[in-house]
Amino acid sequence: MISLRLSLLFTLIFTLIINQTYSKKDRKTYIVYMGDHPKGMDSTSLPSLHMTMAQKVLGSDFEAKAILHSYKKSFNGFVIKLTEEEAERMAEMDCVVSVFPNKKHQLHTTRSWDFIGVSKQIQRTSLESDIIVGVIDTGVWPESKSFSDEGFGPPPSKWKGSCHNFTCNNKIIGAKYINIEGDYGKDDIVSPRDAQGHGSHTASTIAGNLVKSASLEGFASGTARGGVPSARIAIYKACWLKIGCPEAETLAAFDEAIADGVDIISISTGFNNIEFFPYFQSAYDIGSFHAMKRGILTSNSANNLGPRFSSMTTYPPWILSVAASTIDRRFLTKVQLGNGVVFDGVSINTFDLKNKMFPLIYAGDVPNTAGGYNSSTSRFCIDHTVDKHLVKGKIVLCDKIVSPGDIGVLSGAAGILVGATDAKDGQTTYALPAAFISLRNFKLAHSYMISSRNSTATIFRSDEDNDSQTPFIVSFSSRGPNPITPNTLKPDVAAPGVNILAAWSPLYPISTFEGDKRAVHYNIESGTSMACPHAAAAAAYVKSFHPNWSPAMIKSALMTTATPMSPTLNPEAEFAYGAGQINPIKAVNPGLVYDISEADYVTFLCGEGYTDKMLRILTKDHSRCSKHAKQEAVYDLNLPSFALYVNVSSFSRVYHRTVTNVGSKTSSYKAKVVSPSLLDIQVKPNVLSFTSIGQKKSFSVIIEGSINADILSASLVWDDGTFHVRTPIVVYGDREVITWST
Repeated sequence: MISLRLSLLFTLIFTLIINQTYSKKDRKTYIVYMGDHPKGMDSTSLPSLHMTMAQKVLGSDFEAKAILHSYKKSFNGFVIKLTEEEAERMAEMDCVVSVFPNKKHQLHTTRSWDFIGVSKQIQRTSLESDIIVGVIDTGVWPESKSFSDEGFGPPPSKWKGSCHNFTCNNKIIGAKYINIEGDYGKDDIVSPRDAQGHGSHTASTIAGNLVKSASLEGFASGTARGGVPSARIAIYKACWLKIGCPEAETLAAFDEAIADGVDIISISTGFNNIEFFPYFQSAYDIGSFHAMKRGILTSNSANNLGPRFSSMTTYPPWILSVAASTIDRRFLTKVQLGNGVVFDGVSINTFDLKNKMFPLIYAGDVPNTAGGYNSSTSRFCIDHTVDKHLVKGKIVLCDKIVSPGDIGVLSGAAGILVGATDAKDGQTTYALPAAFISLRNFKLAHSYMISSRNSTATIFRSDEDNDSQTPFIVSFSSRGPNPITPNTLKPDVAAPGVNILAAWSPLYPISTFEGDKRAVHYNIESGTSMACPHAAAAAAYVKSFHPNWSPAMIKSALMTTATPMSPTLNPEAEFAYGAGQINPIKAVNPGLVYDISEADYVTFLCGEGYTDKMLRILTKDHSRCSKHAKQEAVYDLNLPSFALYVNVSSFSRVYHRTVTNVGSKTSSYKAKVVSPSLLDIQVKPNVLSFTSIGQKKSFSVIIEGSINADILSASLVWDDGTFHVRTPIVVYGDREVITWST
């Protein structure tokens, strides 16, 4: 009896040991995301909060080292090892947004394509090699491996283009340059060859070949590739080092590209200032309208003038306007003060200071008085405002975000630390060691500098990191609403535009500083300029499956299949991200599309105040405006989005739309509306039944209600059980409209 009891006891102990051991072995690394910092709680207190949460979940198994890392600078969360059951319990806590495994990903230079689901193994058609993308930019560096024509056959027979002062191949099948007044700078190259890097970057993002072991000095090492690597590229150099991208050159580039027979146009340029013009008073409106008439969709960057509302500068409904979103790659740059304090900054710092400490100085204390500047300007480190002799060999504190070109005057400095209101947007490269740091850490560094006669600091080479908060729209990306036509939604979609590595011209340094001697063949860039070619490639991918689709159908497919984004991370909601982040795979089979003809746009322009005479000049036909068109045109334009501007407390508006069946031959779609309680949205009829491909069905959307917020977001989804055709709905009230130039 005694031996039986001992046996049972030993069995129980053994089982407990085995279970505990198994439990520990079964633990995996999880990320616990908790949104923004709790109100009233200092970020330094967050680790103790994380410890408390871990204790509640792990109980007696808790150890201090269980918390692997605390996120406390720009958002709230932590990394911890948990079993699946413990992760479920953690996710049930009120303060937790999500808990998810820390998946191991292989770093790719074009991580952006994997991030939105476009893997190397996705389905492609043989027609992809017949797709020609026209890139209006700074030219191209043809020697880049991204543009090799190995394995390519001759250009498609439809191609009418040529190459000017440039040797093309079967990848780059067209190359022209436009400088109407012959105004060249000393470093400009009088050919389509890229002297700046921007054009090579955008072109390779669209259609670059697969290039192994590409990186920026070791960062983002992997295989570079474009979204449609089998497609052809036609280059139109309209941008120059000396004169920028004049409208005349831009419009000429449109003219050439349309005539040459491109299928898609990508143009990552725009106005430098926030200015509003009626339609057809810019090269973008005109060029893209005529491209549309010839069946060519134009993808255009939304601009980098955000985050203000109405900061976009091109907004016609026939253009695809693209906002810049983040991917799950970011770069952190550690900063250490002489007193031992260490904190993370943001930048892409390729320099290594070998842990050497340098004197710390504040730019506001060393103005360039000989140049007539004082501390009120020098503290921002603006070009020529700082005494370069006094900052030589020192790390300089600058009061706010500066552009790369602003800090050329600090080339004698050991480095700079910039106080940033939104450090997440500081992921760029400088001509010297640099880091964007939070305002709190900036004050910390400044206080230390004041309190110590021999204050020092150092900046470490950047580390790559995974950003669990993605995707969100970066603050520099321009926002809607449309200032000219408030009842249309802009931007249309979002696409990756941060930390994108692609081909580069070795003639141009990594940074914009003239003295930077680092020559590279691949560079990491951020901007809506990088988002635009992603959307252009997605459009080209859809076109390769549906060569006869109109520009509006392709645009509709990209919008209605876009992945919804978080209004919590983007308080401007649809005015930040439009319909959401592009999903090229889904866009190939959208189920239904909203098509728009040239005649529909003409009717729309009637509603915008264009006279019969103006329209006849534009269309060269007998276009006339009806009374109904003038009153209702904007609400009846067949866009895959709904926007309603109201300046009254209650409202009622009717929209008319028509969808074309491109999904299943026989299908029945039911309308599903998601909306806030303040809105009453009705769809009539609420069921659309189709019996053939290409069949069209019309419906009405009635939006009624009241508004007590800046923006009310809703959506309409046509669902047949297979396809989910989502259309955003936005109702908004008065917003500040910016009308000045800077």
